[in-house]
Amino acid sequence: MMTGSETTPHGPSAKHGMDVDPKLLEILVCPLTKGPLRYDRAAQELISDEGGLAYPIRDGIPIMLVDEARPLSDDERAGFKAHKPAATS
Repeated sequence: MMTGSETTPHGPSAKHGMDVDPKLLEILVCPLTKGPLRYDRAAQELISDEGGLAYPIRDGIPIMLVDEARPLSDDERAGFKAHKPAATS
């Protein structure tokens, strides 16, 4: 049995998912808000906190279609706001 930290001969186990290229994250934006995205590795999603949407990543490919995005739950939105750094003047 594999644990979450084991790898297969072909790379990380499917449980861990794939990482998104940081350079890709720098250029991708939410198609709805044009705002930044953050990567949720565990869920294999790109999160638009501003838009309240989670875009799936399938087979390593971000699906940047609003119709394919999952709305964030109230708990997910509240969790982000609780951890967001305060704005400085």
